Amino acid sequence: MTDKKFVPVMITPFNLKAKVDLNVVSHLIDFYLAAGVKGFFANCLSSEMYSISEDERLELTAHIVRYVNGRVPVVATGSFGLTIEDKAEFSKKIYDTGINAVILITGHYANVDDGDDVLLRNFDKMMRLTDTIPLGLYECPAPYKRILSTEVFKALLTSNRFVYHKDTSIELENVKAKLDLVKGTPLEFYDAHTPNATYSLQMGAKGMSSISGNFYPEVLVWMCNNANDPSKQEEVKWLQSELTRVDPIIHQAYPMSAKYFLQKRGLPVRTISRAYAQELTPQQKQTLNEIHTSFLTWCDKLSIQPVNIEELLIPDIHFDPAI
Repeated sequence: MTDKKFVPVMITPFNLKAKVDLNVVSHLIDFYLAAGVKGFFANCLSSEMYSISEDERLELTAHIVRYVNGRVPVVATGSFGLTIEDKAEFSKKIYDTGINAVILITGHYANVDDGDDVLLRNFDKMMRLTDTIPLGLYECPAPYKRILSTEVFKALLTSNRFVYHKDTSIELENVKAKLDLVKGTPLEFYDAHTPNATYSLQMGAKGMSSISGNFYPEVLVWMCNNANDPSKQEEVKWLQSELTRVDPIIHQAYPMSAKYFLQKRGLPVRTISRAYAQELTPQQKQTLNEIHTSFLTWCDKLSIQPVNIEELLIPDIHFDPAI
């Protein structure tokens, strides 16, 4: 058995009035769990967290915690507000929904031209204002991507407050340097960059947390389960090349691309997004259709059983995306 985990960065389904559709959120959770995920990252960039209100962030996260009901851990972003005090206050509110850890966006704790001394000073203040709440780090691309240096990462680890890290440094040397620091600590390291999957998992990452899991989570679960299996290295290498090939394509028009893909798979997810206002072009849809065909090929070659969406949705009525 593997102890590696795939943790999806959850998308947010909306209804025709662009309101959060909690009923479809429940279907998504069922889908992810059936695919074998070992946790959830709620209220993240994929969730369109910058495009929903504070109340919606809390309502959405609370619903996810209630519906998951302890089956796997749930983490969620808490660092919202103009001041460190505001961020600490919101973090307490979102922690009270029952999540396992509050995730802090690295770009929320220093301006793009600030030095690491400012970043560390603000993180220290945040830790003091949040008592003993378990914390996590996310090098989110927005408002800007603040990659943690190994020195900053090491300093934060010594606080013993951080239990989760979602890494977007991409460069393999940076990933390895951080993974070396994580050894022997309670922090779980998740790589957000699908092309790094094999490398990170074999170097000691706890798992993956990439947007590709909003298209084909079963495949990412397979990778987490098999990347370190000596007897599966040929298949692992082949799958990694396939995932790397399509990765830049699925990022285009995201998260709309993921919503289209999931709808194609049979989930009642409307292609409505607050973060991406445009419709997908016919060419974008055709490309995603081709990736869907590739996904079925991967499953066939690796004996992966795709989640049976129809079974999940029973006894739901037939979904009409126009209603």
